[in-house]
Amino acid sequence: MGNNEGIRKILTVCPYCGCGCGLYLHVENGKITGVSPSRSHPVNKGSLCVKGWNAYEFIAHPDRLKYPMIKQNGAFKRASWDDTLNFVATRLDEIKKKYGPDSIGILSSAKCTNEENYLMMKFARAVIGTNNIDHCARLCHSSTVGGLAAAFGSGAMTNSIDEISHAKVLFVIGSNTTEQHPMIAMHMLEAVDRGATLIVADPRRTKIAEFAHIHLRQKSGTDVALLMGIMNVIVNEGLVDIDFVRRRTENFDAFENVLRRYPPSVVEGITGVREYDIRRVARIYAMEKRSMLFYAMGITQHITGTDNVRACANLVMLTGHIGLPMSGLNPLRGQNNVQGACDMGALPNVYSGYQTVTDPRVRKKFQMAWKRKLPQNPGLTLMEMMEKAYVGSLKAMYIMGENPLISDPDLNLLRKALERLDFLVVQDIFPNETSEHADAILPASSYAEKDGTFTNTERRVQLIRKAIEPIGESKPDWEIICELSNKMGYKMNYRGTYEIMEEIALLTPSYGGILHHRLSDGFGLQWPCNDIKHTGTQYLHRKKFARGLGTFITVDFMPPDEPPDSEYPFLLTTGRIYFRYHTATMCKRTAVLEREEPESFIEINPDDAERLGIRNRSMVKVSSRRGEIEIKACVTNKTPEGIVFIPFHFRESAANILTNPATDPSAKIPEYKVCAVKVEPLHRPQKIRRIPSVDLEALRIT
Repeated sequence: MGNNEGIRKILTVCPYCGCGCGLYLHVENGKITGVSPSRSHPVNKGSLCVKGWNAYEFIAHPDRLKYPMIKQNGAFKRASWDDTLNFVATRLDEIKKKYGPDSIGILSSAKCTNEENYLMMKFARAVIGTNNIDHCARLCHSSTVGGLAAAFGSGAMTNSIDEISHAKVLFVIGSNTTEQHPMIAMHMLEAVDRGATLIVADPRRTKIAEFAHIHLRQKSGTDVALLMGIMNVIVNEGLVDIDFVRRRTENFDAFENVLRRYPPSVVEGITGVREYDIRRVARIYAMEKRSMLFYAMGITQHITGTDNVRACANLVMLTGHIGLPMSGLNPLRGQNNVQGACDMGALPNVYSGYQTVTDPRVRKKFQMAWKRKLPQNPGLTLMEMMEKAYVGSLKAMYIMGENPLISDPDLNLLRKALERLDFLVVQDIFPNETSEHADAILPASSYAEKDGTFTNTERRVQLIRKAIEPIGESKPDWEIICELSNKMGYKMNYRGTYEIMEEIALLTPSYGGILHHRLSDGFGLQWPCNDIKHTGTQYLHRKKFARGLGTFITVDFMPPDEPPDSEYPFLLTTGRIYFRYHTATMCKRTAVLEREEPESFIEINPDDAERLGIRNRSMVKVSSRRGEIEIKACVTNKTPEGIVFIPFHFRESAANILTNPATDPSAKIPEYKVCAVKVEPLHRPQKIRRIPSVDLEALRIT
């Protein structure tokens, strides 16, 4: 904290993406008036992206939820905290007694702090008595958590962000890094300036692809085949790190048997990537020790998302590119605290620290600490909760800091599912599409109005600090959860978030040495940090994997669930854009971000557009088997022929009305990256009327 002519500067963490940039909130007369970057922060090093520079404006926006509300006769009425919490507690108790604890589902939040996610997880299990708790990681990186945990024993980025600029080869697959993790992209481009080779695999020509030395444009949904082809070359050309494979891995022989089915010539036919480029990438990646592999939702959001992640894990083990600085496998997490929400056990099968609910020894530990008998079977995932709500067996939901009516697939079906609930309570900082269906709304405080910690994508646990008092009658999420728990008869009282973190450290081995007072100096600690003498872990799996030996898990190519056909001839892929963030509740209340990207669009290749008679910026109708939207066309070579792209942030042209709810069988993540759609111009361009030529000589008066 510093002082400058009455302006206080409070060091905290950006509330947007998983980079976890350090910034100062400028506070004057109890109001936040601006933001400046931390010059010495290891991630952003004195820089911020456009969202970071504007991360203060939404905090005091007039739309903020300022007091609790209860819906009466179809309209929300202001109510006191006491009345609202009594109402929520009574209804949840009634439903629990009538239908059982598993008739209630809870969504925690990747935007909230670790302490709040831990308490929400505790509330679900100790107060309600269900493991039905999940959050939006189900929609973005659940395949990472499962895939890497099975291969390595830990589902997180293996390296640190400040190692990136010293790497020699950067292989980025399925990540629009410059738009979604701008500060990580900054480190990548610094590495390129120092001579590193950048390889990008992405069907779209994204910004990061424009900087690439090699851009592989595989067909959407063929990542397993592409990675198997690269590994086939590595094995056949003797580029395997044999010593690493022998000493530190298992199950190589079974993996190699499957790998033989993917020679580059076959892979070219599946992926559309030239055999020559597959060989070239395999050699460049395998022969440089300081090679880092990055991926994001282009890999995870498929029905084969877990297999895609396993294939990435196999590649780094095959070449021994793991367990060293500047050498590893790095999933780039999307939201500011999605890593932390997973770490805190806001998932249906694990407590904090990924300790499984089915392990009797672990369950006994939590039962003793919480003094409650806990459910022993894994709960419902987010997608399963919505399915159960639709058929009527899930009766109530408590949603904190999530907006599924924009973020989830097949929105028309989802809306019906929420309408069929007996009771819905939403806790958030702004009204949103989901809260319109709530029976009660609990106003929460923003990141600037509370203390706690966020964990960024490189496992760095950092303090956020309260800069101003909560807006209106809003309260920090952790206080709301505690008060509701007390109303329901389970005592949950903490003097501050530091006490919650002490409980987390006590029960969570990887956070055992992470306490607030240890985070107040410097820029946090990277887990695993097992005790109070531990200084954190810069990179994972140094001498052995978290699970002992790394496991080669055999994977095989499987086509997408809904490929294009004659009725729906285009492949739709969805994603994010630079000026928007998730369901846009904060971005659309920020003038600069709203000005730069005020409306949605569909990217379509010029050849496809010409064939359909679609002009740039004209309106088109896009339909799938689940619904249709009207949207403005953006004719561009970014997207290859046969593929169209729509960002998912916008309510007015919600891409998720179209998307396919088919899920990965293991991680239950939806296949956002592939579904079949039809594109039609809304207004046919007028035909150009030919003007008859005039013979001027014939008109000459002689």
